[in-house]
Amino acid sequence: MALILVIDDDDLVSRTLQRALKHYDYQVMTANSGIEGLQLARRHRPDLFILDIMMPGVDGYQVCRQIRGDPLLQDVPVLFLTAKAKDEDKIEGFRAGGDDYLVKPFNMQELELRVKAILRRAGPEKVEEMVINEVVVGNVVLDCRTFKVTTPNQTILLTNVQFDLLYHLMSHADQVFNSQQLLQDVWDYPRDTGSPELVRAHIKNLREKIEPQPTDPIYIKTIQGHGYSFSSEATLG
Repeated sequence: MALILVIDDDDLVSRTLQRALKHYDYQVMTANSGIEGLQLARRHRPDLFILDIMMPGVDGYQVCRQIRGDPLLQDVPVLFLTAKAKDEDKIEGFRAGGDDYLVKPFNMQELELRVKAILRRAGPEKVEEMVINEVVVGNVVLDCRTFKVTTPNQTILLTNVQFDLLYHLMSHADQVFNSQQLLQDVWDYPRDTGSPELVRAHIKNLREKIEPQPTDPIYIKTIQGHGYSFSSEATLG
């Protein structure tokens, strides 16, 4: 049974999430501050964080960065659940290392679907199925053992969801995927669920990590009106 740690300074939200998630047969722990949440997480390593952003003291962005910097917790997925709804807020959340982002007020059924998909993606069966050591397209190498991507300019460590997205695009080089297809194929969301903003934000973050000029990408191309594609023809240096 998966253990979910909810970190939110609003007791009503925490109790509501705890009751609902227990109904779906998850174990749930709650913390009302970032510091308390990190302490709990280090004692009882959760399978998923559900993390608010606007909290006194250490905010959710800072908590997420600490999670990603902690060897014990760095692979645990993070779902931001927050009232901060602007695009720049979401991008900041993904830059901090978040895997998904849901805005309050939220639909409990959608939350449950996202939790289910995140846990399925992060499950041990994924590691067992990953038999390919690396994916090479042009002069970009994606190491499936270390979650690092190497370009002629640098080697970068990816978050879990960044790896999943890049792996999918590189494994199907030159194929075009729209946001809905990527939400199904990469995020494992049921059809017509999830937000295209999630895909756009992670594409933007990947470009900032691997592209020589993120605003003029040579690897991850936008095919206007159709979606995204990883170019097999792009080379650098």
